[in-house]
Amino acid sequence: MQQSCRVTDEVNKTRDLGPKELMQRAADLVPVLRGRAAQTEQLRRIPDESLRDIMSSGLHLIGVPQRFGGLDVDYGLMLETGVELGKGCGSTAWCYSLWAAHSWLVGHWPLEAQEEVFGDGPDVLCSSSLSPGSSTMEPVDGGFRLTGHWEFSSGCDAATWMMLGVNGPAGLVWALVPRCDYAIVDTWFVSGLKGTGSKDITVEAAFVPYHRVVESGKAAEVDWTGWELHKQDRYRVPIPVLLGWDLVAPLVGIALATIEEFTRRVSGTSGLGRTAESSTVQLRLSHASAEVDAALALLRGDIREIFQKARDGETFRVLDRARFRRDKAFVTQLCASSVNRIFDISGGHALLDSVALQRYHRDAQAVTHRDGLIMALGGLQYGRVALGLEPDARI
Repeated sequence: MQQSCRVTDEVNKTRDLGPKELMQRAADLVPVLRGRAAQTEQLRRIPDESLRDIMSSGLHLIGVPQRFGGLDVDYGLMLETGVELGKGCGSTAWCYSLWAAHSWLVGHWPLEAQEEVFGDGPDVLCSSSLSPGSSTMEPVDGGFRLTGHWEFSSGCDAATWMMLGVNGPAGLVWALVPRCDYAIVDTWFVSGLKGTGSKDITVEAAFVPYHRVVESGKAAEVDWTGWELHKQDRYRVPIPVLLGWDLVAPLVGIALATIEEFTRRVSGTSGLGRTAESSTVQLRLSHASAEVDAALALLRGDIREIFQKARDGETFRVLDRARFRRDKAFVTQLCASSVNRIFDISGGHALLDSVALQRYHRDAQAVTHRDGLIMALGGLQYGRVALGLEPDARI
């Protein structure tokens, strides 16, 4: 397979896009995705039309390594895109962010594996289930024999590659598996983020060559394959520091959409006894908007700091790493609190299927159930390290 991928004429045009144009494309998609949000929930996956819109916009290329047709823009732009798309449809933004983040992750694998993924062009989507699940990996000639069952693989219906976590002899490893070697089990019947299609994955005795396996704890720590191949700052950041923000960004967008929708519905309802005249409503709106503004500022501030450290070649201290993990959970907490604060005063109409507020509320609750984004788990490590103790989880 050729080392440089064959890039379509459309992608060649997109590669010259800058951040301003890309963000305008994301903003243009917001009303489109909002109009399809109910359909996305009914399908329990991303509609084909939305998938085509994302691919034709070129926004997915933010995560792809440049040598394979990716864009020469900062990784942080992918998170800003996740926030923006979250204003339209939380499920679509969630899948977009994961797909883009997975394209970045592929850049940590040996070049042979990357060429297999991107060899026919950059319009490739990878999904994952990075926890070991119920799996075994048996050494065989030239690689491993993989069998297992994994849960919660968001966006898997549209993906052609899968990243799967497995407990190997030396610890957690991630295996890249092509679509022909895994099956999707439809288990995604849920209350929130319905459209993400986060279904189960099964593999039965699939051969995985050595070059499609990486030790997740070594990438960008002692294994600098990504940096040596791509020379992009994102490959100088330890994976646990950067991974997870892709899940937080869509929630920020959901919280912003909640405030926007509530404000639209309540504005103009003035007069004696009307909602807009209520000081309780006014204070709730003020408080909720401050929470999401603070969340967005914290996300942006951390991402700026992370990439400044990467550009300067700084070591990520244990306390800094614990702080970044804490902040992912805290941003999640702030956004969920903002959504809840608004939903609690939105009245009975907010329960109607036809009103977007109920979907925003359900989607926000779903995000908060991601274990790494729970403050009691994600925030705990910072307290341990700040008090002179060793972290007892990966940071």
